[in-house]
Amino acid sequence: MMLFSRTTVAVVYLCASILGGGYIAPAEAQEQSKRPVRLLVPSPPGGPSDFAARLVAPKLSEALAQNVVVDNRQSVNGILATEIAARSPADGNTLLIGNIGTMVMNTGLYRKLPYDPLKDFVPISQLVSAGTALVANPKFGPRSFKEFIDAAKKEPGKINIAVAGANGAVATEVLKFAAGIKLNNIPYKGSSPSEVAVMSGEVEVALLSIPVVTPQIRAGRMKIYGVTTAKRSNLLPDTPTMQEQGLQGYEFGNWHGLLAPTRTPDKVVRKLHREVVRILESKEIRDIVLARGNEIIANSPEEFAARLKRDVPRYRKIMAEAGIQPQ
Repeated sequence: MMLFSRTTVAVVYLCASILGGGYIAPAEAQEQSKRPVRLLVPSPPGGPSDFAARLVAPKLSEALAQNVVVDNRQSVNGILATEIAARSPADGNTLLIGNIGTMVMNTGLYRKLPYDPLKDFVPISQLVSAGTALVANPKFGPRSFKEFIDAAKKEPGKINIAVAGANGAVATEVLKFAAGIKLNNIPYKGSSPSEVAVMSGEVEVALLSIPVVTPQIRAGRMKIYGVTTAKRSNLLPDTPTMQEQGLQGYEFGNWHGLLAPTRTPDKVVRKLHREVVRILESKEIRDIVLARGNEIIANSPEEFAARLKRDVPRYRKIMAEAGIQPQ
C-alpha cells in the first residue's frame, strides 16, 4: 500500500483545484453552503411583497441554519430585483419574492423584459394573496364609487391615480376601460410610496392592497370606494365590491410567491418548499396572515408553475382587450 504524507495530499488538492478549475475542498464547500441566503424583494419595505418576505425569513433562517437576508430592490414594476434574481447563481443562496405583477403582468407591459418568468425561474411555492381596494384622500370630493366615476367622466384625465407596480398598472387600465373613464396615471416604485401619496394629497386615488390600506381607512386617513375581489373582504365587510356597484367582471387580486433561479437543484427546491409550507401552516404565522386579511396559498412547485403558465397568456389577453400596449 502506498502512503502519502499530508503535504503530498495538500499538493494533490491544490493541483486538482488548479487543473479542474473548480475543485472545492470539503471544509470550503461546507462554508459555502452556510453563506447567508439573499431574499430579493421587488419593492420597498412596508409593502405586500415585503410583508411576505419578512413573514417567512426568520423561520426559514432557523430551518436552514443560515441567515436569510431580506434585500429590498425597488424599481418601476419590480424589474430590477427580478432581473438580479434571474442572473444569480442557481445554488440556493439567492431567492426571490415574485408577485402577479413581476411574474405575469410585466409580460404584457413590456415587449422586451430582461428576464423570462417561465424560463428563468423555478417556482417553489405561492405564499399569500390579498385583494385590492380603490381608495382616496379623505378630502377628495366624491363620496361613493358612483360619484367617483361621474367626476372622472365630467373632467377626463384630471383625477390623478397612483400606480404601484405592474399589477397596479394593469388593474388601473382595466378599471378605466371597464368604467369608460380617463385618469392621469402617476407611477410609484411600490405600494408604500403610493400609500403616502394618497394620504398626503399628492394624488387623489389609488388601487392598493386591502391589508395595507385597512389601518389607514379605519384611522380616517383614507376613504374607500370599493374592493376588487369577487367577494367582500373580511377586513372590510361593509365595503361593496366593484361588481356589486355595476362594474361587471372586474376582479383583481395579488399573490406573492417564492422562486429561485432556474437550474437550482431539485433537492434544494423541495427542501425549501417543505420548510415554507411548514412555516405557513404554523398557528403563529397563520394568525398573522389572516389578521391582515390575506389568504395562505402554500401550493406545490408544480401547482405554482401551472398557474404561471395559465395566467401569463390569460392576462396578456385581458390587457390587449383593454387596449394596453406593451412598451
